[in-house]
Amino acid sequence: MKPSGKKRKSTAPVGRPRSFDIDKALDRALQVFWHKGYEGTTLSDLTQAMGINRPSLYAAFGNKETLFRKALDRYADGPAAYVRQALEEPSARAVVERLLRGTVDLLTDPRTPPGCLMVQAALACGESADPVRQELASRRAAGEAAIRRRFKRAISDGDLPKNADCADLARYVATVIHGMAVQAAGGASRKELRRVAQTALRAWPV
Repeated sequence: MKPSGKKRKSTAPVGRPRSFDIDKALDRALQVFWHKGYEGTTLSDLTQAMGINRPSLYAAFGNKETLFRKALDRYADGPAAYVRQALEEPSARAVVERLLRGTVDLLTDPRTPPGCLMVQAALACGESADPVRQELASRRAAGEAAIRRRFKRAISDGDLPKNADCADLARYVATVIHGMAVQAAGGASRKELRRVAQTALRAWPV
């Protein structure tokens, strides 16, 4: 008998398509981490909020630490996107004003947990979560460095005096922002934090 010219269809199993929306699942994970912090969040918290089981979580996002890093990226590109936008303001003072006002709006948004994910998630990290604490510290330092570079540009543009200390100014702004985050997590109102922002702007040294 001559072999048939027709090829047999492969009977190898085909990978099952994901039955959940990755973006929505990541948004839900972000909310859990934001509300409970890194160490306070369990895998059961995540799978319940995301509507998936553990194998699906591992397959789509990796382990808890990897998922948290993805949530941090989501946070930076979403709720905290105002930070990058503020750096495009035409003057150093306008940069600071938009940063502080954006921070107050984010920290007191009724649709999200109070406080800042970047600050709150690091407050209760033990030794086992040291890589996460270091990651958060690195990201906060990168944010401060971006503000410092923007102030250096302001000096070049003649917007800030040549003797302005960009490092001190950036640290001042970052400290106010982080302090407001802690206050918000403790229950400070939007009105109260706006007064803090106004005081910081009045104290703007240049």
